Amino acid sequence: MNFELSEEHLMIQKAARDFAQNELKPGVIERDENQKFPVDQVREMGSLGFLGMMVDPTYGGGGMDTISYVLAMEEISKVDASAAVIMSVNNSLVCWGLEEYGTEEQKQKYLIPLAKGNILGAFCLSEPEAGSDATSQHTTATDAGDHYVLNGTKNWITNGSTASVYLVMAQTDAHKGHKGINTLIVERGMPGFTVGPKENKLGIRGSDTHSLMFTDVKVPKSNRIGDDGFGFRFAMKTLMGGRIGIASQALGIASGAYELALNYSRERKAFGKPISEHQAIQFKLADMATQIESARLLCLKAAWLKDQNQEYSQASSIAKLYASQVAMDTTVEAVQIHGGYGYVKDFHVERLMRDAKITQIYEGTSEVQKIVISRAILGK
Repeated sequence: MNFELSEEHLMIQKAARDFAQNELKPGVIERDENQKFPVDQVREMGSLGFLGMMVDPTYGGGGMDTISYVLAMEEISKVDASAAVIMSVNNSLVCWGLEEYGTEEQKQKYLIPLAKGNILGAFCLSEPEAGSDATSQHTTATDAGDHYVLNGTKNWITNGSTASVYLVMAQTDAHKGHKGINTLIVERGMPGFTVGPKENKLGIRGSDTHSLMFTDVKVPKSNRIGDDGFGFRFAMKTLMGGRIGIASQALGIASGAYELALNYSRERKAFGKPISEHQAIQFKLADMATQIESARLLCLKAAWLKDQNQEYSQASSIAKLYASQVAMDTTVEAVQIHGGYGYVKDFHVERLMRDAKITQIYEGTSEVQKIVISRAILGK
């Protein structure tokens, strides 16, 4: 076993760290406060290749491995989890799904500009009555010959008003249950497609989360991904890799909070010495460091398995389940170490604590991850 990162990995890690510290950190508190989408920063992420990292260069991507993606996601999430989830959705849920299962025509038309960062994509699975139970799709895609007629509502969609391309799961044949679901590529501006108001969220407030409404939207059959009825399998296979991205986001939130707490503990004095010299603080830091290192290894293992074309469903769920819990635990302790300063915005840790919670919810709640893991353990 080799735990050493390659020179290329280290270069990607450094590039992501420099971008996060120099471009994302200035203004991140203001963006959070005002729910402001990081337009300029996302454009720069595209220029640097962070929005299509794993896509083959033939289709405008960076051709990097999943380990590189994990390293970049951690560094960016340390500073701005909102920018990180924009990056994660575009990479893991949209670009990967199109490259893996799209037609050549779909790749040429949609994947290339997505991988280059010229446009953003969105992944549309959740509905008002279909969150963890993704089989209960109420959005319908009625077969009308050479096109589908799309009707319904999608909830909690990242990049909801800023995307140009939307991968929408919809029920075509209710009698077939989840085997009657299709994934359709919907373009922004198609008649009948409406974006709802922006959600006022606890955390990741810089990301663009909206409901989407579809009223008799005509979608060409050439925009269907895969065979008829492949949509649910497409969603589940795509989310497997997406969970590596969210696990890495959680890891970054945790490691960012830990670094802030460590630095603060060396500067802040109490009872005549830095608080880092008090055992109570030392034990907190030791626990945080141990949990973060464990989460990092789980993320890298899942990424390695994916890169080796081995089964990684269980590993990605374990990584997400554990890393998201570490993100919650670490950010709470980071606020505690900062004391009263941790409760105000200028010190960043309160924002990281708010950002951490969503990692236990989206792309499969922690409870859903336990279902996935237990089924794998029991061979179901």
